[in-house]
Amino acid sequence: MTIGRLIAVNLVHEVIRGPTRWTAIDKRPVGGVVEVGELGLVGDRQCDTRYHGGPDKALYAYASEDAAWWADELDRDIPPGLFGENLTTSGLDITGAVIGERWRIGGPKHGILVEVRSPRTPCGNLSGRMGIHRFHHRFANTGRVGAYLKVLESGSVREGNRITVVHKPDHGPTIGQLSSGA
Repeated sequence: MTIGRLIAVNLVHEVIRGPTRWTAIDKRPVGGVVEVGELGLVGDRQCDTRYHGGPDKALYAYASEDAAWWADELDRDIPPGLFGENLTTSGLDITGAVIGERWRIGGPKHGILVEVRSPRTPCGNLSGRMGIHRFHHRFANTGRVGAYLKVLESGSVREGNRITVVHKPDHGPTIGQLSSGA
């Protein structure tokens, strides 16, 4: 059983005009308990619900280990939320997560149960956020894109919560394989 930690819960700080459309990619860590419903974190926002949000993309999780890889690659700081993720994790291989994998975040009484549904498909707004032309293509090609999660059981989360992989399918594509075309 894999156990990780939730190192940041990130909510929209400001809705901004990106290169392709209005975006809520500017997410930053918040303290305290944050309620989670079927459509994600209470107090968060998605601007273009054709591509973001909805039950199968209620939460976006990104691994701090992948953020550290990008920090080395780009020679810059990658703080929690910079890529627009709601949940920044530690100790979980999100790139290697199998579609259908389930995670318990927090305890069984107040925590949440989520299912890995798909990799993020980044758009030009990520390039605008990073200030790097066509960065979203480079990001996608690495397979280090993070995962969209479906909320199976609502509850609440907070920084420091334990994340336990409670179910992992025996086979199936991983986030990295689906993203990079491997």
